[in-house]
Amino acid sequence: MRKINDIKKQSFMTNVAIILFSQVMIKLLGMVYRLVITNVRGFGDAGNGYFSAGFQIYTLLLAVSSVGIPNAIAKMVSERTALGDYKGAHKIFKTAFFLFAFIGVLASVILFVGAEFISVQVIKMEGAKYTLMSLAPSIFFVCVSSVIRGYFSGLENMKATSQSQVLEQIFKCFATILIVYMLIGQPPEIMAAGANFSSSVSTGLSFLYLYVFYTRRKKAIWQKVRSSTVESPNKPIRIMIKSILMISIPISLGSIITAINRIIDTATITRGIETAFAAGIPGKIGIPTPEELNREAVRLAGILSKSDVLINMPLALNIAFSTVLVPSVSGALALGKVKEAANKVSYSLLISILLIMPCAIGYTALAKPIYMLLYPNAKLGFELLQLSSVALIFTALNQTISGSLQGMGKVFVPATGLFFGCIAKIILNIVLIRQPHINIAGAAISSIVCQMIAFGISFGVLSRNLPIKIGFIKYVLKPILASAAMGGIAVLSYRGLMFLFRSNTISTLLAIALSAAVYFSLVLALKIMTREEILFLPMGGRILAFLEKIKIY
Repeated sequence: MRKINDIKKQSFMTNVAIILFSQVMIKLLGMVYRLVITNVRGFGDAGNGYFSAGFQIYTLLLAVSSVGIPNAIAKMVSERTALGDYKGAHKIFKTAFFLFAFIGVLASVILFVGAEFISVQVIKMEGAKYTLMSLAPSIFFVCVSSVIRGYFSGLENMKATSQSQVLEQIFKCFATILIVYMLIGQPPEIMAAGANFSSSVSTGLSFLYLYVFYTRRKKAIWQKVRSSTVESPNKPIRIMIKSILMISIPISLGSIITAINRIIDTATITRGIETAFAAGIPGKIGIPTPEELNREAVRLAGILSKSDVLINMPLALNIAFSTVLVPSVSGALALGKVKEAANKVSYSLLISILLIMPCAIGYTALAKPIYMLLYPNAKLGFELLQLSSVALIFTALNQTISGSLQGMGKVFVPATGLFFGCIAKIILNIVLIRQPHINIAGAAISSIVCQMIAFGISFGVLSRNLPIKIGFIKYVLKPILASAAMGGIAVLSYRGLMFLFRSNTISTLLAIALSAAVYFSLVLALKIMTREEILFLPMGGRILAFLEKIKIY
């Protein structure tokens, strides 16, 4: 029995490691092309503003049409395969594929045709219409790709998701940089549209890869389908479609609310900045025209989006747990293994805290040097990164908790938490952004409150419905102490290295490396993780053997 449990543990963490690697690669490549194009002549903060605003509308339609698909299909397929019903699992896959292919076509057409209305009437950035039109085809490709990814995730094969996403991002990285350089000299809104057109091409390429991935495994899949001995429920197609939508829509709600929130964020930023600076834009003489106010709003929105690029990197490390937890928890609960599900959730929350806490404090401590390193031609806005780092902690925990709740079938809870958080954010945006001395920082402050409210609601429901073990000292106090000490070392070492080398690049990189080593040492010294928890990691046996050799464990 112990061997079986060890295999299951390793399978869980192996899947986490696969998704972790792919997400890190995706976010690294994404950060690379955003950094490059931000520093391209003529793109800058204005290009970032158009790029992000258009992408937010696209994200909303994507959330409505496809975001819930992978987790919904993974949950349904894992439940059927846990019972040995491979025939029923494949029927779910086929039904979902044709359903979301239709939805994807519809959403793509809506985005393309409605691009001008959305850009002018909703977000008040007319130039964003070109970005929306260039992104429209990718919605269809993401929809059908998501079904295939969800099917293989339900079969506990994470390679379909990880490999296709990495391939997509590699192509997108190179294509985005190439297109933006080809468009140098054009207005920033045209450059932003060209940058986003690469998304449509790369998502099409990703779908082709997934189609080949499926066809190469089709023979083995059908062997399992034909040999399935479990009687599959004989549901009519319309009932199956209803079941898929009843699961995917609630799972999507969190992403839909987040996407709507970002659009409202952009709309309130545009209108709030126009109110805040109606009497005069800092650094400029005279009463500004409506066009000047709009350009200032676009510029400030672009500055805020730069911190998003950096915040997304640690979230990529964490998203692996939320992705793998859905089928893993639902499969365990389908077999009545409540303790196994609780252990996986507790462990995932611990790793999330250990990953995200140092990232948040590191960003706070070294925000200015990091901006000087990464955005040499657009250095403004490091204070927004410091504020966003607080929200980062709760955003990451919400990711993990959402995956746990979805696996438990509590699919409406994460969306409910976000809904109330977003209401608070909208109110704070309207109040804070209009204040000239706060302006764009109001959006970052309201994000902190939003994520804290969402966390409080979701964690409360999780702790009441699953016997998770979350000790204050182990999960909160020790990680904070280790991270705070690391932050202090980061600041002091950067200052000392700047005195020695007079180079921001060298000093920042060395300070990050030194503080990371200090944090890792403190995590081990404080023995935050038990021997069993270390063994649970990929290559955990080798790690523990090394720690025993140097007399730490």
